[in-house]
Amino acid sequence: MRRREFIGLVGAAAAVGPLTVRAQQSATPVVGLLSSFSANERNTAAFNKGLKELGFVDGQNVVIEYRYAEGHYDQLPGLAAQLVRRPVAAIFATGGNGPALAARAATTAIPIVFESGGGDPVKVGLVASINRPGGNITGISIVQTAVLAKRFELLHQLVPKAKTIGVLLNPGYPDAELQIRQVQDAAASIERKIAVASARTEDDLDSAFATLVDRGANALFAINDPYFASLRGQIVALAARYALPAAYFSRDFTAAGGLMSYGTDVAEAYRECANYIGRILKGEKPADLPVMQLSKFELVINLKTAKALGIDLPPTLLALSDEVIE
Repeated sequence: MRRREFIGLVGAAAAVGPLTVRAQQSATPVVGLLSSFSANERNTAAFNKGLKELGFVDGQNVVIEYRYAEGHYDQLPGLAAQLVRRPVAAIFATGGNGPALAARAATTAIPIVFESGGGDPVKVGLVASINRPGGNITGISIVQTAVLAKRFELLHQLVPKAKTIGVLLNPGYPDAELQIRQVQDAAASIERKIAVASARTEDDLDSAFATLVDRGANALFAINDPYFASLRGQIVALAARYALPAAYFSRDFTAAGGLMSYGTDVAEAYRECANYIGRILKGEKPADLPVMQLSKFELVINLKTAKALGIDLPPTLLALSDEVIE
């Protein structure tokens, strides 16, 4: 072989090499996770587990890009746009309707899988129907009306003498108005009064709790809100300071010292949504995947907190609990 021909072949190989590497890299699908919440190890592990069940392992044959709004809902559109520009092969939107709506506004082409408890996804406008979502979006819908009512009832069972239930609300949360109506209905059904106090920021929490106590609140009911989840340490501490038995929407509050939580098993929802993401990566279309109705909820009680508050837990309630923290 002549030297000039050899050099030509080497040069061609050098030119093709980087292209081949780039092609291999681009072949690895990227999944975007868009959340109203802060990062949560338990939920992230469940999401990875769900992907692994379909044969996808982060860092091997799939890459996960995380975008957390940490309760700052105005950041969701920008975060969704980042994922679209990346670009990603699919988006998992979680934490109320906000992330799903932001993702849908950012793209009509990239598949979206949502986990949302913010009302009927058809009425909200996320999907055309439950069985045939249509478009590029599907996911898990959580019927929060029944969940909120049940949590209110469980709090009543824990503190039956509480005549007024204090409700902690963030008016900046997109689903706040819907949830407060549901709480009002739940309170009316068991003939209890509610006192509502607002907290838009961490600095508002002290005055919100003082307001609730001034209005005669004997217990606390926290509205489902990803921003409150990021402030769970402060909220639990204030409930202890004011000796308010409290019911929360996530086990993270109870694990942090809160009295009781009843709500979605979020980790299970993440796993199920990851399964849908895996199926989409394998070629299925969101339009053909029906919106799932999550039916698994968990009741968690903190026994140490109950004792500190002087609450005798009913044996029937303990028997119903999925987890008791001692």
